[in-house]
Amino acid sequence: MLNLLAVMQMDRFKPRYYIAAATDNMSLQKARVLEDSLMEKAEVELVGASHFMQIYRSREVGQSYITSVGTTLIALTHALWLMIKIRPQVILCNGPGTCIPLCAIAFFLKVFGIRWSSIFYVESIARVRRLSLSGLLLYKLRMADQIFVQWPQLKSKYPRANYVGRLM
Repeated sequence: MLNLLAVMQMDRFKPRYYIAAATDNMSLQKARVLEDSLMEKAEVELVGASHFMQIYRSREVGQSYITSVGTTLIALTHALWLMIKIRPQVILCNGPGTCIPLCAIAFFLKVFGIRWSSIFYVESIARVRRLSLSGLLLYKLRMADQIFVQWPQLKSKYPRANYVGRLM
């Protein structure tokens, strides 16, 4: 995901909010390294252009579906607070249990005409035969505006997805 962000026109996307799971120790650290490298080579002032936040996961790896109902409700509440605070125009996400609450809140705000956020979901390169649970939910419920897959067989299995080749 950070490789994709590294080639974007960052001056068009300000401020940027990086949101990772509270239990994810590496993602925000990598995002900070990316932002530091952007500031080093920036010709334009980028101070205050990026923010780093954490959110509760709706479901941890290996957590039962029954117990994930409660954690999902907590995550949805936290996501609602973040969406009201941030008010994003674009959501670029890649999967784990942190993206579903944010995308669900953004989708419902869009449906009710309160706020319009475009949702772009990038499926993991590790997903060769079928979408992840997050990707499948976004695809089946039509929450994402665009879903990008990195394997052609996923495109044939999920026709509304966009095959973009390998992004990593």
